[in-house]
Amino acid sequence: MTTRPRIAILATGGTIAGASPSATGSSYTAGGLPVDALLAAVPQLRELADLSAEKLAAIGSQDVGDALWLELAARVTELTAGERVDGVVITSGTDTIEETAFFLHLVVHTARPIVLTGAMRPASSLSADGPLNLYNAVAVAADPRARGKGVLVVANDKIHGARSVVKANTTVVDTLQSPGRGLIGTVHFGEARYFRGPVHSHTEQTPFSVAGVAALPRVDVVYAHAGMDGKMVAAAVANGARGIVLAGVGSGNLSATALEALTAAAAGGVACVRSTRLPTGFVARNVEIDDDARGLIAAYELSPQKARVLLQLCLLDERSPAEIQELFLEF
Repeated sequence: MTTRPRIAILATGGTIAGASPSATGSSYTAGGLPVDALLAAVPQLRELADLSAEKLAAIGSQDVGDALWLELAARVTELTAGERVDGVVITSGTDTIEETAFFLHLVVHTARPIVLTGAMRPASSLSADGPLNLYNAVAVAADPRARGKGVLVVANDKIHGARSVVKANTTVVDTLQSPGRGLIGTVHFGEARYFRGPVHSHTEQTPFSVAGVAALPRVDVVYAHAGMDGKMVAAAVANGARGIVLAGVGSGNLSATALEALTAAAAGGVACVRSTRLPTGFVARNVEIDDDARGLIAAYELSPQKARVLLQLCLLDERSPAEIQELFLEF
């Protein structure tokens, strides 16, 4: 007798659980529907796996923060220990799904599939995209071929890696994209095809642990622009930031005045990472800015929001800028 996959579904809210007063209106409340209602809308899920479901939150992902990340990491770690489940699906809002996925990609030490999914149209909307997204997410989580690929994000028939996925549009259902490394694969009505696996280290290969961690170090993102001065950098330091990520112009650049402020912050012990506000490309060391002399860290391919996640984890232990730079290259 074939054993059916056991998949745990963790609900956190988001548009996928949103309720709208009109099937054709754009206004809605995120996270309004219970997880049982999401499952009832897709009875075909029971054909894919034996399911368990629980609600961890009922919020829009713009309100997701350290506390929920730590709760998710603890619960996923608990579920994937031993033989309790074969995979986990997390329903989430899409606004910060890329950050949640990357955080779990770095701290959950398991080869079992961890799949996040969401929606751009609320459950009550005409042509809601959530039900098929959830179906495909469960299919991928139940697929043994998804093991060892780290945390995945499934939406709109696409399988994204946690490191590469970005939200690229405010409204369209195809908002989640992987513009740098490309897709992990596709999934069409539950039939998955895989193109590649993650290139960088993840999950079982990471040194990061949040077991027993009550809060993550404060890391602020400072956005560069024409005419930028150093006041936002100084404000981040004054507000207790242990790390600063620059969303720089071009290849992680910033004005001369702001660069001096960032250099001063680094000299004062604040870990300072240069990323870019551009949607694609990478920020390398020592191109227009002498990172070695200024004690700065280059984000390479990581967006500002993902660089922030990695820097928070790096700062859980005492590490030099050079040691943090090595981790940015590996992860």
